[in-house]
Amino acid sequence: HAQPSQGTGPAPDMDVILDIPVTISMEVGNTQIPIRNLLQLNQGSVIELDRLAGEPLDVLVNGTLIAHGEVVMVNEKFGIRLTDVISPGEADLAPSDRPLQTLWNRFGSLRDANFTPRFS
Repeated sequence: HAQPSQGTGPAPDMDVILDIPVTISMEVGNTQIPIRNLLQLNQGSVIELDRLAGEPLDVLVNGTLIAHGEVVMVNEKFGIRLTDVISPGEADLAPSDRPLQTLWNRFGSLRDANFTPRFS
């Protein structure tokens, strides 16, 4: 029997995709250290990161960079104000991230709008 070819089926229903949970995280910075130095860390140790103070943080969705932003306070919790949304063409998305790409295209259209997310 014939195998269905990729890309010839109907377009995905956005309502199905919109309820899939994703993890949003912010990355302050990173660094590499030898295991020897890692084993010497204790309470009060300071680890220098690769990002300068005041530089925008990376905003990641399921580990994929989608934006840059700055930390804000929202109802006594940390939040992030997006300062730059990465266009899909600038990103390095794996083929498995196609649903993310679809959402990103929709999200990217907000980059020029006056968009303020609400936190509950």
